[in-house]
Amino acid sequence: MDELTTREAAERLGVKPETLYAYVSRGLLSSRRAPGGRGSRFDPREVDALARRHRRPHAPVAAAEDGGAPAGTPVRTGITLIERDRYFFRGVDATALAAAYGYEEVADWLWTGRLTPGIRFTAPPELLAAATAAVAALPAHAGPVDRLRAAAVAAAAADPLRFDLADDAVRATARGLVATMATALPLAGGAHGADAPVAHRLWARLTALPPDAGSVRCLDTALTLLIDHDLAASTLATRVAASARAHPYAVVTTGLGALDGPLHGAASGLAHRMLAEALARGSAAAVVSDHLRAGRRVPGLGHRLYPGADPRAETLFGLLDGIPRAAPALAAAREVAEITARHVSVRPNVDLALAVLSVAADMPAEAGETVFAVARTAGWVAHALEEYAERPLRMRRSGRYTGPPPAQPLP
Repeated sequence: MDELTTREAAERLGVKPETLYAYVSRGLLSSRRAPGGRGSRFDPREVDALARRHRRPHAPVAAAEDGGAPAGTPVRTGITLIERDRYFFRGVDATALAAAYGYEEVADWLWTGRLTPGIRFTAPPELLAAATAAVAALPAHAGPVDRLRAAAVAAAAADPLRFDLADDAVRATARGLVATMATALPLAGGAHGADAPVAHRLWARLTALPPDAGSVRCLDTALTLLIDHDLAASTLATRVAASARAHPYAVVTTGLGALDGPLHGAASGLAHRMLAEALARGSAAAVVSDHLRAGRRVPGLGHRLYPGADPRAETLFGLLDGIPRAAPALAAAREVAEITARHVSVRPNVDLALAVLSVAADMPAEAGETVFAVARTAGWVAHALEEYAERPLRMRRSGRYTGPPPAQPLP
């Protein structure tokens, strides 16, 4: 069977030559140099198979008058189930997955329903160069979500395949985006290999301390546990964007926008500052007292979806217990929980566990927010993949108008 030239392969796929080579760089298509070094050659069977995969059947778009699904209709999802102080990724206990596999492996499990041991996410050079330059251009006071959002926007602009919503293309985009976001942040410590796991890349950007196996394993487990948590505010926002067929980068930046608030992604930073103050003053009791006296909620305690223990916190505390340098922060966190429990029945949540890790590893207070955002990127993509298979614009809602009656005179 005769091989295809670059022009022929691009025409068969209905794309530009630069897009064709972007498919090659993502591993979606293979090529070989033509005899004499002029151009490339492509296997027509592989090109046709890629064309078939990218012909996604689309449901008809709802009319503009259509209000979408009735208000209160549950969103169908096969990603995460939360019940009885446990949660499950595609039917498997999430804490068990985090104990057995790393972040990349579990992320890919959510995207594909398959586990690929040892899988690594790599950042395409052109995306990483654009993202790194965008992050470096931000002012020094920019927050972690500012940096990650800039990285995602710059990566999108550098990616000619961003509008390809076929499943395999979205997954390839997601692997590159996660790696790009984790790598584009400025280094705080030593370097790492280009194929290093995401947890190793993040460690070098969150702290100047040299990595030790126990701490990096704890960071990797935190990333894994935080991949998804059903329809949190940021996840619901990403499903609305995906319903309008926003590309994966836009879906992720939508999630980052919803995350960038004190009631969602920033909660671990409040717990970090509380623990740091307790260690500096030598008393968690005094810090808890100050919070209560000022009418502030003690951060890092309680979760409305878990009447008992937050399984994510329980898992991370178990790992932190085996890290010697985490002992002071862990003791302070337990003291905070014990003192508060005398007055109200609440238990530590994952934000307090993240705070113990960030304080123990000499990370900035915003480190937990960075971990949360990078981790949740994989979950947002999983929900986008589900939403792309649904009827477009099904998330459209109709407002209940409460303004003046119609036909008012002009002011």
